[in-house]
Amino acid sequence: MSTTDRVRAILGGTIEAYRGEPAYRQRADVFHELERIRSRLGEPIRIALAGTLKAGKSTLVNALVGDDIAPTDATEATRIVTWFRHGPAPRVTANHRGGRRTNVPITHRGGLSFDLSRLDPADIVDLDVEWPAQELVGATIIDTPGTSSLARETSERTVRLLVPADGVPRVDAVVFLLRTLNAADIALLKQIGGLVGGAAGALGIIGVASRADEIGAGRIDAMVSAKDVATRFTDELSRTGVCQAVVPVSGLLALTARTLRQAEFSALKKLAGADSAELNKALLSVDRFVRPDSPLPVDAGTRAQLLERFGMFGIRISIALLAAGITDSSGLAAELLERSGLVELRKVIDQQFAQRADMLKAHTALVSLRRFVQLHPVMATPYVIADIDPLLADTHAFEELRVLSLLPSRTTTLNEDELSSLRRIIGGSGTSPAARLGLSPQNYHDGPRAALAAVQRWRRRAEHPLNDPFTTRACRAAVRSAEAMVAGFAARR
Repeated sequence: MSTTDRVRAILGGTIEAYRGEPAYRQRADVFHELERIRSRLGEPIRIALAGTLKAGKSTLVNALVGDDIAPTDATEATRIVTWFRHGPAPRVTANHRGGRRTNVPITHRGGLSFDLSRLDPADIVDLDVEWPAQELVGATIIDTPGTSSLARETSERTVRLLVPADGVPRVDAVVFLLRTLNAADIALLKQIGGLVGGAAGALGIIGVASRADEIGAGRIDAMVSAKDVATRFTDELSRTGVCQAVVPVSGLLALTARTLRQAEFSALKKLAGADSAELNKALLSVDRFVRPDSPLPVDAGTRAQLLERFGMFGIRISIALLAAGITDSSGLAAELLERSGLVELRKVIDQQFAQRADMLKAHTALVSLRRFVQLHPVMATPYVIADIDPLLADTHAFEELRVLSLLPSRTTTLNEDELSSLRRIIGGSGTSPAARLGLSPQNYHDGPRAALAAVQRWRRRAEHPLNDPFTTRACRAAVRSAEAMVAGFAARR
């Protein structure tokens, strides 16, 4: 029986227990909440984007979805928590305090705009946006207001979502955007990590060094500087044990790459073919680039539009790529997407979140159910908790995630090669047997032998007399991961 099936069984038994209690038998709100917890097991994983004001959250939402659907201007919509879900047709709904729902008029000219003029934003709990994007089939993305907003209520909306007072998680994983690293960010990350992972630590937080192209002042090597900053952020955050990695991303460049227009490609191609002396002077600054009297072969209005869409870094790297031999818009888009950092971020999201979606959702359901039965006690409450706690403590997939989150912040007796191998085998590079064992598709037939060798290797390492307790724990996790693969290969014979 899978972990999800075991959670469903616990929920089913809990619902029956409440039906047998006279005090709760007629409480529709109680059964609604229990059904809500159960239904979340079948929903897409919920990933929240959080960070300080102007960190670039909405732009990154747009880049991840591949369409300009999250408002990025300072409108009322950006001050409200917004849920982006998959739907057959575009639709926006406002959820009000008290449960009332209102359809919100939308326009989509250059970007999606929400018309909240007839509504009181203070009365809106959150917005639901349905959009027919393939990227939203497997994940619901939540855009949150900046946590350092001057309006206290705006910041508190995000805190209530990520660190709710009742201790019941609303999201499964968090992508936290950072432009600097300060005490407030670290404190909030610790709060989020404590809740997402329960008492045993974080299960799903990834950091993003956002607006990465601006870190290097828009220079052509800006992303190199951003990677250095991301490494520093990772080193600093590793001491907290709540954030496994920080990825540098230029959300603006990623969004432009995913929505590149042929007219923009043509304009960039003209610029790339301009007189090099004039072009180099124009690329020195924003003011020079948009000067009306510039002799460049593209008019000032078009140059201003390019600047808004690409930023100076995007324009500089695009011209360099065209000069290097890129011949079509699809080729340019692919190169820009790779350089934006979005490809790497999606890879990390896939490895840490998507491949573990069922585990993250099961964890959230168990924590939510435990809190619920404590707040609404019945005769069966001790038995429900007795079923939940061992599952939270012993389910190996949870242990893998906890060890992965703790590895950067703990001193071990493992050497670098052993650390790299351990991270891989407990799923740090993906959860498939090939990823865990470091096998190429051509050598996949070596899987059973490699898995058995891994069991033997990590058993010996777990028994090393000089191990500290955490090193032994991590090695035992590797043993269990390898044993699971041995069993899996045997079952396929």
